[in-house]
Amino acid sequence: MALAACKLPVQSSPRPRSGEMPSEYASRLAAQFSGEMLLEPRRELAQFFTPLEVARFMAELARPSRSVRRLLDPGAGTGVLACALCEALPAGSSPVHLDAFEVDPALGGICNTTLAYTKRWLAEHGVAFTFTVHQADFVTEHASSLKPGLFDSPAIGKYDIAISNPPYFKLQKLDRRAVAAAAIVHGQPNIYALFMAITASLLAENGVMVTITPRSFAAGDYFRSFRQHLFATALPESVHVFHSRKEAFRKDEVLQENVILRLRRKRLLPSATVAVSTSVGATDLEHRTIRKVALVSVVDPGSRDVVFSIPADETDDAVIRFVRGWPCTLHSLGLEVSTGPVVAFRARKLLLHEPGREKHIAPLLWLQNVKRMAIQWPIPLSSKPQYIVDNGESQPLLVRNTTCVVLRRFTAKEEHRRLTAAPLIGGELPGPAIGLENHLNYVYRPQGEVDRDEVIGLAALLGSALMDRYFRVSNGNTQVNATELRTLPLPPRLSLLMLGAEIRRQPVGLNEVDEVVAKLLHIPRALLKMMRVEGNGQG
Repeated sequence: MALAACKLPVQSSPRPRSGEMPSEYASRLAAQFSGEMLLEPRRELAQFFTPLEVARFMAELARPSRSVRRLLDPGAGTGVLACALCEALPAGSSPVHLDAFEVDPALGGICNTTLAYTKRWLAEHGVAFTFTVHQADFVTEHASSLKPGLFDSPAIGKYDIAISNPPYFKLQKLDRRAVAAAAIVHGQPNIYALFMAITASLLAENGVMVTITPRSFAAGDYFRSFRQHLFATALPESVHVFHSRKEAFRKDEVLQENVILRLRRKRLLPSATVAVSTSVGATDLEHRTIRKVALVSVVDPGSRDVVFSIPADETDDAVIRFVRGWPCTLHSLGLEVSTGPVVAFRARKLLLHEPGREKHIAPLLWLQNVKRMAIQWPIPLSSKPQYIVDNGESQPLLVRNTTCVVLRRFTAKEEHRRLTAAPLIGGELPGPAIGLENHLNYVYRPQGEVDRDEVIGLAALLGSALMDRYFRVSNGNTQVNATELRTLPLPPRLSLLMLGAEIRRQPVGLNEVDEVVAKLLHIPRALLKMMRVEGNGQG
């Protein structure tokens, strides 16, 4: 898991206790290691060890058979995942070999100790076991497995089962690992995606991988090449999501929306299904809910974006079917979406709290100025500057003061709605230009003007309970990227015009906006009832 050597001394490992399972031993040593290092240094090294109950659940999900011979743990840490997987081997299994990778010498030593104990434990259960702990960088060692490219058949690997809790942090574009894995890199990559892609490439035919990672790869431009490679190589068979972002790694205070995936290297079958399970956290995994859904409801390997959706219940299924039935996108409607060009720290000298003596100024909108269906500007006594100087230096940072939809790019997961959108009617704010801070997106028509009713209707739809549910199912991020908005299914322009005209003709409160959306867009009553019964903050 670590990508740099431990900087603090670690005491010698205690011996296994009488009757202690290998995974319990590895988990105890992980707790000792964590206790001897401060949390912040471990955060920098991505040293967050898999809780024992999660490790055992992942091993159970792997379902090793007696014929399994080659195992892989690409980011082994103290070996808790590898040990749990070995414990799940049936009695009388064929001789098994494990390759474990760990670049931190201290952790590598601990892993060697726990796997040596596992070897003795397996011998008592009639299973011959060998292992190698590689003190090497997994990504640079095996990035060549990605070389066949995205559209060729990846080379067949050698591992029957891989189990992994990879590190997760962003890499610079010129980092040697990013360069080595250039075939799947776009923009600024996250290292966990490199681990997953390479692991998939190393699977034998019909081999299985089980991983726990952030869900941020599910959509977006940065992860598109990765998703194309991953789902061209292996297909999901099981998905588990945690309702709480705090529970999976609660001891390390990690706030992250995690997903556990089981993928198998096999050809696509039209009738394939995926088992989708949910739990609050790690402690209630035994009481998880499980349902079978069609593979195409989770991922469509034939699509360009290969968005990874997780329909956790029948309502999610119904929402996906209904929204994906719409025929349009922003592009087909003649609209474009861009990100606000004002990066505050770079434009600090151009920003003003009050108009002052500057002759030419423009309104400046921040995330805080955008409410659901309303722009509030200026915000009295705000800590954020509400004006930007309008001169030659600031011209590249200003946009035309025209009718558009403004959306927040970032929303806390716990907030009532993931999408917060407001119509901005040209002329409502003073001046010919406005400034939009970088935490905002805006939807506009590059050629011509957007109709007032169209932007009102589009803002109402984007902020509706229906689109909120759809976005949460198909996107694990709290960030709303322009790429996701470009691919979002939308109804015809006439429907948006009628929706906006109805809201403008008879102004309604925010709660009533959802009712107007439902009526004008003909959302089935059964679907509305399902959403209301479940609640889930859907309005």
